[in-house]
Amino acid sequence: MKGFYPPVEPYDSGLLDVGDGNEIYWETCGNPDGKPAVFLHGGPGGGVLPGFRRFFDPAAYRIVLFDQRNCGASRPHAGDPAVSLEHNTTPRLVADMERLREHLSIDRWLVFGGSWGSTLALAYAQAYPERVTEMVLRGIYLVRPEDEAWAFTPTGAAHLFPAEWAAFRDAIPAAERDDLVAAYGRRIHDPDPAVHLPAARAWMAWELAANTLLPVEPPKLDDTALLAFARITHHYIGNGGFLPAEGLLAGVDRIRHIPAVIVNGRYDMKTPPGQAWALHQAWPEAEFHIVEDAGHGGSEPGTLHRLVEATDRFRA
Repeated sequence: MKGFYPPVEPYDSGLLDVGDGNEIYWETCGNPDGKPAVFLHGGPGGGVLPGFRRFFDPAAYRIVLFDQRNCGASRPHAGDPAVSLEHNTTPRLVADMERLREHLSIDRWLVFGGSWGSTLALAYAQAYPERVTEMVLRGIYLVRPEDEAWAFTPTGAAHLFPAEWAAFRDAIPAAERDDLVAAYGRRIHDPDPAVHLPAARAWMAWELAANTLLPVEPPKLDDTALLAFARITHHYIGNGGFLPAEGLLAGVDRIRHIPAVIVNGRYDMKTPPGQAWALHQAWPEAEFHIVEDAGHGGSEPGTLHRLVEATDRFRA
C-alpha cells in the first residue's frame, strides 16, 4: 500500500501581491524541472501544512503550495478581527491561482485538492481548463444547500456525533438556535475577543469533530489561527461558497476531457460520498474510488494509497 513520500523542504518561497491589499504566501519544493503540480488546502482558511508536500514524488514533481487569502502566512491575516474578508471570494482565489501560475512561469499544472480544496480545484479548472493537465480530488465538497444542511442542522451529522453537536448547539442561546450559522456569524465576526474567541473555539470544535473514521487528536491551533479558520469558513458557508447559482456540476462539460481521479471515504461525515457520487454521475469519465475504511482525512491509509497512486501515475 502506498504511503507518504519522505518530508521535503521548499527550495523557493515568497509573497505574491494579488491585489485588494492582499499578498499570498507560496512555496515550491521537489524537482525544479519536474512536472508542475499545485496543492489546494481545505477549510477554507486551513492553510498549508508541511505534510501536504508529501502526496507527490519529489523527484518527479515541481510541487507548488500556497496559503489562500487571509490565512497561514498570507497577509493580512484573518486572525485580526479588523481585517475585512470583503475581497476573499472564490472568483478571487481562482484569479490568485492564475496569477501564481504566471508568476512561476508554469504553462500547465496538475491540480490536487481535498475537501474545500476540491471545490476550489473544480472552480479553477472550469475557469481555466486549458491550464490543467490532470486533477486529483478528495472528499468532494459541492457547497449545495443540502450539503450545508447535513453539516449544520440536527438532521445530518449531528445524529452520529450527538455529544459534539450538543456542545456546538448549546454554545448559542436557545432563542437563536433556529439559525445556528447566522448566530455563530454574529459572534465570530464580533470585534470583542470575549465574544469571538469562545464562538470560534466552539465552531472549530464541531468542524474538527468528524474528520477521520477513527478518532485522532485534532490539530493544535493558536487563537489567531483558530479565529482566522473560523472567520473564513463561516464567511464562505454564509455565502454559498461564492459559487454560481447553478453550482459546480453544471460546469463539468468544460473539464470532462481532463484526466481525473475522485476519492472519497465511505464514512466521510464532513463530505459524505453522495457528493462524490453526484460529481461522478455528471463526470463518468473521471476515475472514481470509494475507500471502504476511511472518513474525511486525506492521510487515512486507504485514501492516502489512492491519492499517491494517482499522483504516481500522472507523474510521467
